[in-house]
Amino acid sequence: MKAVAINGSPRKGGNTEILLKRVLETLNSAGWDTELIRVGGKNIHGCLACYKCFENKDMKCARKDDIFNECMERLLHADAMILGSPTYFTDVSAELKALIDRSGLVSLANDRAFFRKIGAAVVAVRRGGGTHVFDTINHMFLMSGMIVPGSIYWNLGIGLDKGDVLNDEEGLRNMQDLGETIAWLGNKISA
Repeated sequence: MKAVAINGSPRKGGNTEILLKRVLETLNSAGWDTELIRVGGKNIHGCLACYKCFENKDMKCARKDDIFNECMERLLHADAMILGSPTYFTDVSAELKALIDRSGLVSLANDRAFFRKIGAAVVAVRRGGGTHVFDTINHMFLMSGMIVPGSIYWNLGIGLDKGDVLNDEEGLRNMQDLGETIAWLGNKISA
């Protein structure tokens, strides 16, 4: 089984990355192949609503001037995707929003390519607004017919400065539980 985590934070080594790595470590321990991709701070544009993806049906976006198609290819080959974002004015980062909008549309244009894949949201938050970020990510999963696993609480880690989430014991425990739940669910689906 393969899991791909997408980090929407431009802060290398920051709280979002720490949380995503905790989920991936748990999946690695369960024998999964994992990959972490950072889109935050990278060249990725929003959807142009050109609908060429519906015409071409090649699992790609017609726009070729950024990292999107490389990310999309990896998501298509994954059994599970974990999308992570910091909380920016109670929503996802601009880079992650671009990935969500474009990947969701390309998936729909190609016979619901994400249908029945596992999708999980992970959020780094200083204080408030994190559940809206969680919802933004999960909306694409649910509209794509994906399976969204639960955990012991919202998939949030509390922290402002780099590494602060390491002090959030409940958040870290939740990330481990999320990894265990994804692994369990993946095994059930593949059986």
